[in-house]
Amino acid sequence: MEFPRKVPTLVELCLQTAISNLRYIGDVGEVDLYLLKDILPHCNIDQLTHIENSTQGRDLSPVTDALWKRFYEQQFGVESANTVIKRMKQKKVVFKWRQLFEAKTKEREEAQNKMGEKLKQRYAEAQARGGPSSMSNAKGNLMKKAKLEYLNSHEVKVHALMRRNASQRNSLSQPSLPCSTRQNNFLQSNSASSSKNGKPVARK
Repeated sequence: MEFPRKVPTLVELCLQTAISNLRYIGDVGEVDLYLLKDILPHCNIDQLTHIENSTQGRDLSPVTDALWKRFYEQQFGVESANTVIKRMKQKKVVFKWRQLFEAKTKEREEAQNKMGEKLKQRYAEAQARGGPSSMSNAKGNLMKKAKLEYLNSHEVKVHALMRRNASQRNSLSQPSLPCSTRQNNFLQSNSASSSKNGKPVARK
């Protein structure tokens, strides 16, 4: 028996069209908030940034603040987000999550640039001291240090934990042999061993 398909409403069709064309959406100043709550969660970081920058004279944070918090947790980890919340409570201040996301992104970029400058400076110092062996040793030590700092970064640890949890779930989800199959295998192994170890009965 076939059930009749539900005919989508005009609002639902408009929402589907908007979600499918997020890359073309800019100013949403005239769109109701209850519609934006269904549309904007489908944006990526670039799309949400473009929409907010294009919408002049209207604060979209009642809808977008939770989305920026989600982006923050995805990029920098839930632990980092909880630390930010704790600090805001201690200092009795409130910042929008887009501001926190942009500040954290800038901080990470500056740290990466600073690390790159240090590597260049140390390599230049080793080169100035002369000798190809000292240069190669200095370069190797700098690369090892950069690799260790990268492996110890919070983002890498979060991604490693996610991969470990996924592999554990996959291993737990592998089906085990049914009871009847195990019994058959056990009986076959016993019969095979008995046929090898048992002596044939001599005919009289």
